Amino acid sequence: MRRRGEDLPLPREVRVLAIVAFVVALGFGVVAPAIPLFVRDYGVGTTAVGFAVSAFAFFRFVSAFGSGSLVERAGERVVLAAGLVVVAVTTGAAGFAGNFPLFVGLRAAGGVGSAMFTVAALSLLLRTAPAAQRGRAAATYQGGFILGGIAGPAAGGFLAEISPRVPFFVYAGFLLVAGAVALVLLRPAALPPVGTPPAATAAADEDRAPAPGLRSALRSRAYLAALVANLGVGWVLFGVRNSLVPLYVTEELGQTVAWAGAGLLAGSVAQAVGLLRAGRLSDSWGRRPSLVLGTGLATASIAVLVLPPSTVVFLLAMATFGLGASLLASVPAAVVGDVSPARGGRVVAVFQMVADLGAVTGPLVAGWLTDAFSFQVAFAVSAGVLGLGLLAALAMPRTVRPAA
Repeated sequence: MRRRGEDLPLPREVRVLAIVAFVVALGFGVVAPAIPLFVRDYGVGTTAVGFAVSAFAFFRFVSAFGSGSLVERAGERVVLAAGLVVVAVTTGAAGFAGNFPLFVGLRAAGGVGSAMFTVAALSLLLRTAPAAQRGRAAATYQGGFILGGIAGPAAGGFLAEISPRVPFFVYAGFLLVAGAVALVLLRPAALPPVGTPPAATAAADEDRAPAPGLRSALRSRAYLAALVANLGVGWVLFGVRNSLVPLYVTEELGQTVAWAGAGLLAGSVAQAVGLLRAGRLSDSWGRRPSLVLGTGLATASIAVLVLPPSTVVFLLAMATFGLGASLLASVPAAVVGDVSPARGGRVVAVFQMVADLGAVTGPLVAGWLTDAFSFQVAFAVSAGVLGLGLLAALAMPRTVRPAA
């Protein structure tokens, strides 16, 4: 009896990419607590600290599309390893930077390398994972990032106590290890072996076919839904949740920072647990209903924060958002893989760019709305951004489940 596609083992490339993602996220978590302390040593103010952090994200955003074009020309494996080396070299050099402008310049160059790695890794993941496993593959990959992101900051805080420079050198070392792993274990795509069944050969031919252009992808309602959903992920998960939630807990709920940490932890744990099922749900139930569920949970969880302040409601909202985020971490990426199963660097790059755009603009808009009006207005607008993803998911065409 033939096994269902989602029950088969994942391709080796997916497991390797998950390990690389864990190492990268672990290193990033190590260096994150040290950046404000390190920049302060230059004698600059808080605004300059924020500028140093934003430089990395901004250059990551503006270079993503070029990274997608580079992937289409040079291949994912080369661009992925090169991106990791760029971030490793610039991060290690930043630890030796003797002045603030040089430090910011090195961080900006690191953002370019980060874009190269991210676009190449996701492009390779979606190209090598069969259609019936793309949701599970994306969930496995994101799980590596989440686990590394949870473990990194604790070690980073300890290392920063020794010296603010030490985390930069440790992060650079992690990245070089990840780059070596990528070069050694991510083998170039091979032709199907002799005797490959016709169905498998057809699938392999599809993977080697020219990638559909970006214009063609933008005419797909499924791809547009993935973009809008990913914008909400960047806006709330990578932006508002980290910038606004701690202030909401201390100023609106009147609780200590520890309660903010508890809420963020509840969301991270729920997301990690949800990822165990989110990928399989996307592959077995279908992309459209899974995306509707993910955007629906995320929208509702942020919308309830518009209600009168309550610590219990806040904790439940963070946990519910984590469950929704587990679906949003895997389903939109699987949709992009369905739209562009061959090497589609620019298609993947635009998908990544909308998340970065949300991560940059979300905190700025939500912060302004909070100062001008209230936390509730900021959360209402954020829920509206997530709600656009729900509407786009509902507008997706109804399709059969991915083929086994």
